[in-house]
Amino acid sequence: MSNVNKKIIGKYEELGENPETYLKGLLHAKPINYWDYIEVDTLLSLQKPRTHFKDESIFIMYHQVTELTLKMMIHEAEQIVVADNVSEDFLINKISRLNRYTKMLITSFDIMRDGMDYEDYNTFRNTLTPASGFQSAQFRYLELYCTPLINLINEEGKKRLPKNPSTEDYFEHIYWKDAGLNRNTGKKSLTLIEFEKKYLNKFIDVAKKVEGQTIEDKVLTIAPLSNDFKETLKTFDKLYNVDWPLVHLKTAEHYLNSKGEGKAATGGSAWAKYLHPKYQQRKFFPSLWSKEEKENWGL
Repeated sequence: MSNVNKKIIGKYEELGENPETYLKGLLHAKPINYWDYIEVDTLLSLQKPRTHFKDESIFIMYHQVTELTLKMMIHEAEQIVVADNVSEDFLINKISRLNRYTKMLITSFDIMRDGMDYEDYNTFRNTLTPASGFQSAQFRYLELYCTPLINLINEEGKKRLPKNPSTEDYFEHIYWKDAGLNRNTGKKSLTLIEFEKKYLNKFIDVAKKVEGQTIEDKVLTIAPLSNDFKETLKTFDKLYNVDWPLVHLKTAEHYLNSKGEGKAATGGSAWAKYLHPKYQQRKFFPSLWSKEEKENWGL
Protein backbone atom coordinates (compact mmCIF):
# COMPACT_ATOMS: atom_id res chain seq x y z
CA MET A 1 0.00 0.00 0.00
CA SER A 2 1.36 3.40 -0.96
CA ASN A 3 2.08 6.09 1.59
CA VAL A 4 -0.71 8.23 0.11
CA ASN A 5 -3.27 5.45 0.50
CA LYS A 6 -2.19 4.93 4.10
CA LYS A 7 -2.68 8.64 4.80
CA ILE A 8 -6.15 8.62 3.23
CA ILE A 9 -7.20 5.56 5.24
CA GLY A 10 -5.69 7.07 8.39
CA LYS A 11 -7.56 10.33 7.86
CA TYR A 12 -10.98 8.70 7.86
CA GLU A 13 -10.15 6.22 10.62
CA GLU A 14 -9.22 9.20 12.83
CA LEU A 15 -12.66 10.61 12.10
CA GLY A 16 -14.26 7.32 13.11
CA GLU A 17 -15.43 6.70 9.56
CA ASN A 18 -15.10 3.72 7.23
CA PRO A 19 -12.40 4.62 4.63
CA GLU A 20 -13.80 2.09 2.15
CA THR A 21 -17.12 3.93 1.99
CA TYR A 22 -15.41 7.19 1.01
CA LEU A 23 -13.14 5.48 -1.52
CA LYS A 24 -16.17 3.81 -3.17
CA GLY A 25 -17.81 7.21 -3.37
CA LEU A 26 -14.88 8.55 -5.38
CA LEU A 27 -15.63 5.98 -8.11
CA HIS A 28 -18.86 7.82 -8.92
CA ALA A 29 -17.79 11.42 -8.31
CA LYS A 30 -17.82 13.67 -11.37
CA PRO A 31 -14.63 15.59 -12.18
CA ILE A 32 -14.95 19.22 -11.15
CA ASN A 33 -14.94 21.91 -13.81
CA TYR A 34 -13.85 25.54 -13.49
CA TRP A 35 -17.35 26.86 -14.23
CA ASP A 36 -18.89 24.71 -11.50
CA TYR A 37 -16.20 25.43 -8.91
CA ILE A 38 -16.33 29.21 -9.44
CA GLU A 39 -20.12 29.20 -9.98
CA VAL A 40 -19.57 31.24 -13.13
CA ASP A 41 -23.12 30.94 -14.49
CA THR A 42 -24.62 32.08 -11.19
CA LEU A 43 -22.11 34.91 -10.84
CA LEU A 44 -22.78 36.21 -14.35
CA SER A 45 -26.54 36.15 -13.81
CA LEU A 46 -26.47 38.55 -10.84
CA GLN A 47 -26.60 41.78 -12.86
CA LYS A 48 -30.14 43.12 -13.04
CA PRO A 49 -30.20 46.69 -14.42
CA ARG A 50 -33.24 48.85 -13.74
CA THR A 51 -32.91 50.93 -16.94
CA HIS A 52 -31.97 50.44 -20.59
CA PHE A 53 -28.67 52.34 -20.25
CA LYS A 54 -25.81 50.00 -21.14
CA ASP A 55 -23.38 51.42 -18.58
CA GLU A 56 -25.70 50.58 -15.71
CA SER A 57 -24.43 46.99 -16.02
CA ILE A 58 -20.88 48.32 -15.60
CA PHE A 59 -22.00 50.21 -12.50
CA ILE A 60 -23.54 47.06 -10.99
CA MET A 61 -20.60 44.79 -11.81
CA TYR A 62 -18.09 47.27 -10.44
CA HIS A 63 -19.89 47.38 -7.10
CA GLN A 64 -20.17 43.60 -7.03
CA VAL A 65 -16.41 43.34 -7.58
CA THR A 66 -15.94 45.84 -4.75
CA GLU A 67 -18.09 43.76 -2.40
CA LEU A 68 -16.11 40.62 -3.27
CA THR A 69 -12.88 42.50 -2.56
CA LEU A 70 -14.25 43.65 0.80
CA LYS A 71 -15.18 40.04 1.56
CA MET A 72 -11.56 38.99 0.90
CA MET A 73 -10.41 41.73 3.26
CA ILE A 74 -12.83 40.65 5.98
CA HIS A 75 -11.59 37.08 5.49
CA GLU A 76 -8.07 38.27 6.42
CA ALA A 77 -9.22 40.57 9.22
CA GLU A 78 -11.27 37.83 10.89
CA GLN A 79 -8.20 35.59 11.06
CA ILE A 80 -6.35 38.28 13.01
CA VAL A 81 -9.26 38.90 15.37
CA VAL A 82 -9.69 35.24 16.35
CA ALA A 83 -5.96 34.47 16.59
CA ASP A 84 -4.25 34.03 19.95
CA ASN A 85 -0.71 35.23 20.66
CA VAL A 86 -0.20 36.85 17.27
CA SER A 87 3.34 37.50 16.10
CA GLU A 88 4.62 40.50 14.20
CA ASP A 89 5.40 38.35 11.16
CA PHE A 90 1.84 37.00 11.13
CA LEU A 91 0.38 40.50 11.33
CA ILE A 92 2.71 41.93 8.68
CA ASN A 93 1.64 39.15 6.30
CA LYS A 94 -2.07 39.77 6.90
CA ILE A 95 -1.88 43.58 6.82
CA SER A 96 0.20 43.40 3.63
CA ARG A 97 -2.63 41.44 2.06
CA LEU A 98 -5.10 44.09 3.20
CA ASN A 99 -2.87 46.72 1.61
CA ARG A 100 -2.90 44.89 -1.73
CA TYR A 101 -6.69 44.58 -1.68
CA THR A 102 -7.09 48.26 -0.79
CA LYS A 103 -4.82 49.25 -3.68
CA MET A 104 -7.13 47.22 -5.92
CA LEU A 105 -10.09 49.22 -4.64
CA ILE A 106 -8.29 52.49 -5.27
CA THR A 107 -6.96 51.77 -8.77
CA SER A 108 -10.22 50.16 -9.90
CA PHE A 109 -12.14 53.37 -9.19
CA ASP A 110 -11.10 54.59 -12.64
CA ILE A 111 -13.91 52.35 -13.87
CA MET A 112 -16.37 54.54 -11.99
CA ARG A 113 -14.80 57.82 -13.09
CA ASP A 114 -13.86 57.16 -16.71
CA GLY A 115 -15.59 53.89 -17.54
CA MET A 116 -19.16 55.16 -17.82
CA ASP A 117 -20.89 57.71 -20.02
CA TYR A 118 -21.32 60.96 -18.07
CA GLU A 119 -24.85 61.78 -19.27
CA ASP A 120 -26.08 58.19 -19.06
CA TYR A 121 -24.83 57.79 -15.49
CA ASN A 122 -26.42 61.04 -14.39
CA THR A 123 -29.71 59.78 -15.78
CA PHE A 124 -29.86 56.17 -14.64
CA ARG A 125 -28.51 56.95 -11.15
CA ASN A 126 -31.81 58.68 -10.38
CA THR A 127 -33.58 55.32 -10.60
CA LEU A 128 -31.33 54.02 -7.80
CA THR A 129 -32.58 56.43 -5.13
CA PRO A 130 -32.42 55.93 -2.15
CA ALA A 131 -29.87 53.12 -2.60
CA SER A 132 -26.30 54.24 -1.95
CA GLY A 133 -22.81 52.79 -1.62
CA PHE A 134 -23.08 54.19 1.89
CA GLN A 135 -25.18 51.11 2.59
CA SER A 136 -22.28 48.68 2.13
CA ALA A 137 -22.43 46.64 5.34
CA GLN A 138 -19.12 44.92 4.62
CA PHE A 139 -17.38 48.29 4.68
CA ARG A 140 -18.72 48.79 8.22
CA TYR A 141 -17.90 45.25 9.36
CA LEU A 142 -14.30 45.69 8.24
CA GLU A 143 -14.01 48.88 10.28
CA LEU A 144 -15.28 47.05 13.36
CA TYR A 145 -12.67 44.32 12.92
CA CYS A 146 -9.88 46.84 12.43
CA THR A 147 -10.21 49.18 15.39
CA PRO A 148 -12.14 49.99 18.60
CA LEU A 149 -15.31 52.03 18.23
CA ILE A 150 -13.79 55.16 19.74
CA ASN A 151 -11.59 55.44 16.64
CA LEU A 152 -14.71 55.59 14.46
CA ILE A 153 -16.01 58.69 16.21
CA ASN A 154 -14.94 62.07 14.85
CA GLU A 155 -14.09 65.02 17.11
CA GLU A 156 -17.62 66.43 17.10
CA GLY A 157 -18.99 62.99 17.90
CA LYS A 158 -16.61 62.59 20.83
CA LYS A 159 -17.96 65.81 22.32
CA ARG A 160 -21.46 64.31 22.29
CA LEU A 161 -20.51 61.00 23.88
CA PRO A 162 -21.74 60.42 27.45
CA LYS A 163 -19.38 59.43 30.22
CA ASN A 164 -18.61 55.68 30.08
CA PRO A 165 -20.41 55.19 26.73
CA SER A 166 -22.01 51.87 25.89
CA THR A 167 -21.63 50.14 22.54
CA GLU A 168 -25.03 51.52 21.60
CA ASP A 169 -23.90 55.04 22.52
CA TYR A 170 -20.92 54.77 20.20
CA PHE A 171 -23.20 53.85 17.31
CA GLU A 172 -25.37 56.87 18.00
CA HIS A 173 -22.35 59.07 17.32
CA ILE A 174 -20.33 56.99 14.83
CA TYR A 175 -18.89 59.04 11.96
CA TRP A 176 -20.91 57.47 9.13
CA LYS A 177 -24.21 58.44 10.69
CA ASP A 178 -23.45 62.05 9.73
CA ALA A 179 -24.16 61.10 6.12
CA GLY A 180 -27.86 60.60 6.81
CA LEU A 181 -28.74 62.29 10.09
CA ASN A 182 -29.47 65.96 10.65
CA ARG A 183 -28.04 66.42 14.14
CA ASN A 184 -30.06 69.62 14.63
CA THR A 185 -33.48 68.23 13.78
CA GLY A 186 -32.87 64.54 14.45
CA LYS A 187 -34.32 63.71 11.04
CA LYS A 188 -32.82 60.71 9.23
CA SER A 189 -32.67 60.06 5.50
CA LEU A 190 -34.53 57.05 4.14
CA THR A 191 -31.14 55.62 3.14
CA LEU A 192 -29.98 55.66 6.77
CA ILE A 193 -33.33 54.44 8.13
CA GLU A 194 -33.31 51.38 5.87
CA PHE A 195 -29.62 50.71 6.51
CA GLU A 196 -30.00 50.75 10.29
CA LYS A 197 -33.17 48.68 10.14
CA LYS A 198 -31.29 45.91 8.34
CA TYR A 199 -27.84 46.07 9.91
CA LEU A 200 -27.53 48.16 13.08
CA ASN A 201 -28.23 45.32 15.53
CA LYS A 202 -25.78 43.11 13.64
CA PHE A 203 -23.12 45.82 13.82
CA ILE A 204 -23.66 46.17 17.56
CA ASP A 205 -23.37 42.39 18.03
CA VAL A 206 -20.11 42.26 16.06
CA ALA A 207 -18.67 45.24 17.95
CA LYS A 208 -19.40 43.54 21.27
CA LYS A 209 -17.96 40.26 20.04
CA VAL A 210 -14.65 41.78 18.91
CA GLU A 211 -14.24 44.20 21.81
CA GLY A 212 -10.62 44.03 22.94
CA GLN A 213 -9.75 41.75 20.01
CA THR A 214 -9.64 44.16 17.06
CA ILE A 215 -6.59 44.42 14.83
CA GLU A 216 -5.45 47.51 16.69
CA ASP A 217 -5.86 45.69 20.01
CA LYS A 218 -3.69 42.88 18.66
CA VAL A 219 -1.08 45.34 17.40
CA LEU A 220 -0.86 46.96 20.84
CA THR A 221 0.14 43.59 22.37
CA ILE A 222 3.40 43.73 20.44
CA ALA A 223 6.22 45.93 21.70
CA PRO A 224 8.34 47.34 20.40
CA LEU A 225 7.01 47.54 16.84
CA SER A 226 9.63 47.25 14.12
CA ASN A 227 9.87 50.09 11.62
CA ASP A 228 8.71 47.76 8.84
CA PHE A 229 5.64 46.83 10.84
CA LYS A 230 4.82 50.45 11.63
CA GLU A 231 5.09 51.39 7.97
CA THR A 232 2.89 48.46 6.94
CA LEU A 233 0.21 49.52 9.43
CA LYS A 234 0.42 53.20 8.50
CA THR A 235 0.21 52.30 4.82
CA PHE A 236 -3.02 50.42 5.42
CA ASP A 237 -4.44 53.25 7.53
CA LYS A 238 -3.66 55.83 4.85
CA LEU A 239 -4.73 53.72 1.89
CA TYR A 240 -8.06 52.75 3.39
CA ASN A 241 -8.96 55.85 5.38
CA VAL A 242 -7.47 58.64 3.25
CA ASP A 243 -6.60 57.60 -0.30
CA TRP A 244 -9.70 55.52 -1.03
CA PRO A 245 -12.20 58.10 0.32
CA LEU A 246 -10.42 60.83 -1.66
CA VAL A 247 -10.67 58.82 -4.89
CA HIS A 248 -14.35 58.27 -4.14
CA LEU A 249 -14.78 61.99 -3.46
CA LYS A 250 -13.10 63.00 -6.74
CA THR A 251 -15.34 60.61 -8.64
CA ALA A 252 -18.43 62.02 -6.94
CA GLU A 253 -17.24 65.53 -7.85
CA HIS A 254 -16.80 64.42 -11.47
CA TYR A 255 -20.39 63.26 -11.80
CA LEU A 256 -22.20 65.49 -9.31
CA ASN A 257 -20.42 68.81 -9.49
CA SER A 258 -17.99 68.98 -12.44
CA LYS A 259 -20.35 71.42 -14.20
CA GLY A 260 -21.18 73.35 -11.04
CA GLU A 261 -24.58 71.69 -10.75
CA GLY A 262 -24.13 70.47 -7.17
CA LYS A 263 -26.31 67.38 -7.65
CA ALA A 264 -27.41 65.37 -4.62
CA ALA A 265 -26.10 61.85 -4.00
CA THR A 266 -28.62 59.04 -4.45
CA GLY A 267 -28.65 58.56 -0.69
CA GLY A 268 -29.26 62.25 -0.14
CA SER A 269 -26.03 62.78 1.84
CA ALA A 270 -23.99 65.97 1.97
CA TRP A 271 -21.38 64.00 0.03
CA ALA A 272 -18.84 66.79 -0.43
CA LYS A 273 -18.45 67.04 3.33
CA TYR A 274 -19.14 63.46 4.41
CA LEU A 275 -16.69 61.75 2.05
CA HIS A 276 -13.64 63.83 2.95
CA PRO A 277 -11.25 62.16 5.45
CA LYS A 278 -10.90 65.41 7.40
CA TYR A 279 -14.59 65.11 8.36
CA GLN A 280 -14.70 61.35 8.81
CA GLN A 281 -11.45 61.33 10.84
CA ARG A 282 -11.41 57.55 10.71
CA LYS A 283 -8.08 56.10 11.88
CA PHE A 284 -7.42 52.45 12.62
CA PHE A 285 -4.08 52.98 14.38
CA PRO A 286 -4.14 56.51 15.86
CA SER A 287 -1.21 55.87 18.19
CA LEU A 288 1.12 55.60 15.17
CA TRP A 289 0.39 59.13 13.94
CA SER A 290 1.75 62.39 15.27
CA LYS A 291 -0.52 65.16 16.54
CA GLU A 292 0.22 67.19 13.43
CA GLU A 293 -0.56 64.26 11.12
CA LYS A 294 -3.89 63.72 12.86
CA GLU A 295 -4.78 67.41 12.60
CA ASN A 296 -3.99 67.36 8.87
CA TRP A 297 -5.67 64.04 8.16
CA GLY A 298 -6.50 63.82 4.49
CA LEU A 299 -5.10 67.28 3.67
